[in-house]
This record gives sequence, structure tokens and C-alpha cells, in this order.
Amino acid sequence: MLTIEKLREYGADVDEGLARCMDKEDFYIGLIGKALADNRLSLLEQQIGNGDLDAAFETAHALKGMYANLSLTPLTKPVSEMTELLRSRMDTDYSALLADAKLQFETLCSL
Repeated sequence: MLTIEKLREYGADVDEGLARCMDKEDFYIGLIGKALADNRLSLLEQQIGNGDLDAAFETAHALKGMYANLSLTPLTKPVSEMTELLRSRMDTDYSALLADAKLQFETLCSL
């Protein structure tokens, strides 16, 4: 079961996330649950693999906003880096950033 303490150990800025949720722990945890049910990280990987950098930027930007608003710092970092590269439509190897984001997502799911 996901708890505030597990999120702290994961590296989330729980105090900031809770402040955005009016200090309502159940609401905050519920929003994180919705983020974990979101499949756009897989979509982002497909879009990058297909070379659709415009769509990948839109997806990465949405994920960045969701993860940042929930203060999921370890997951926000690689997604933010991808967002900035995709903003300029940088044709580069995104595999390390995708692997990091997927690892952080899986770690968060296992809490």
C-alpha cells in the first residue's frame, strides 16, 4: 500500500505535493494512484521510436506536468529532460532517459 513515508523514501517532495493537495493525504495518494494508472509513458516510448517528435513532445510535456505537480521528483527529472530535448525536436538517442523514466515509474509502482 502506498504511503506518505514510502513516497518520502522514494524521493518525492511529499511536503510540496501535499501542499498542492490542501494537505489531504488521501487525495494526494489518490492522485498518485491515477498517475500510476496512466499509460502515456509507454505511448511516449512508441512515439519516440516512430520518430514522431511532435507527438512525443506533447506527451512528454503532459507527463512532466503531471509528475511535477505531484512532486514525484525522481520520475519528473528524466521526463523533464526529454521534454526539453523534444521541445527543440532534437533527433537524439532517448533510450537512457526512457530507461530511467521507466525504472522510476516501476519503482514507484512497487511501493
